[in-house]
Amino acid sequence: MSQLWAALCLALVLEGLMLFALPGFWKRNAAEMLKMPDRQLRTIGGGVMAAALVALYLLRAP
Repeated sequence: MSQLWAALCLALVLEGLMLFALPGFWKRNAAEMLKMPDRQLRTIGGGVMAAALVALYLLRAP
């Protein structure tokens, strides 16, 4: 369970880093995402999750 919390904290650090280092880039991307249809955002989100799960599996495999 502690690894899950560590992973969530790392995700928050990365999100905060983007906001801190590149606020204009982050705002432009958020504005563009507001224009996208929900289905496209879900497809992108699903693809990112699938890629992350595959990467996690490959990194954790013995």
